[in-house]
Amino acid sequence: MMSKKQIKNMVWNYVKMTLAAVVYSVGISLFLDPNELAPGGVTGISIILNRLIGVETGTLILLLNVPILLLGMWKFGWKVIVSTLYCIIFVSFLTNLLTPVGALTTDPILAVITGCSMIAIGMGYVFRAGGTTGGTDIIIKVIRRNKPHIRTGTLLLLLDAAVVTLSVIVFGDLDKALYAGCGAFVTSLVLDLVLYGRDEAKMIYIISDNAGHIVGRLLLELNVGVTYVEGRGAYSGKAKDIILCVMRKPLFPKAEEIVKQEDSEAFMIISSATEIYGEGYKSYFGEKL
Repeated sequence: MMSKKQIKNMVWNYVKMTLAAVVYSVGISLFLDPNELAPGGVTGISIILNRLIGVETGTLILLLNVPILLLGMWKFGWKVIVSTLYCIIFVSFLTNLLTPVGALTTDPILAVITGCSMIAIGMGYVFRAGGTTGGTDIIIKVIRRNKPHIRTGTLLLLLDAAVVTLSVIVFGDLDKALYAGCGAFVTSLVLDLVLYGRDEAKMIYIISDNAGHIVGRLLLELNVGVTYVEGRGAYSGKAKDIILCVMRKPLFPKAEEIVKQEDSEAFMIISSATEIYGEGYKSYFGEKL
């Protein structure tokens, strides 16, 4: 039996997945599909097949996902597939429902930027809620199990490239394929932004004879985590406490000022931190999608 908290979390996750699926569907039905832009994945294949065999794009999204769902069930179990099936059915239904509305813009640049951004935002928040939108999402999850160092957006970009190439053959329009190719880049960038955020942070090593005062002010004034690292000077042989601190970029100027005020002779090593996991940043387990 699930606790009240678990039920509440599950309901909230499904609410988030529903809203994200709406955004995803609007990107397909009102921007990409009516402009014959196939940026990749199952969505792109469905748009291409729609022109070839006449079956509704939303229906094709559902049908093409069946074998992929079976793969996902084998690799991840039925719990993940339940939420994925929900998202796929909802996206399929809403895409078919909205398609008669037609394109909100016929400008290919606006259509591809808006449509692909909406797809990436929808996909990203479905991921964050613990589900997928099916298609290449599941394939990416399978690949990342064995290659966790490869970013989701990068994998998506590689898979989309093949679909974009196919669209040139079907639509016979190189310009649309190039627009769709740009859309694949947009999807990749926005998806990584949604999933990983902009970890604009600084990592600082501070070597000072006044380490205690510096640490005290960093903790009190900036409320950031600080760690002591034991060190020893190679020339002097003296033991020193080295301060290790990671903070978000906007806090760095204040931290730098604190160090200057407390010890103008302090030795500082400053570098950019591109990804940060842990309390106050992002969850390690939650972000490994």
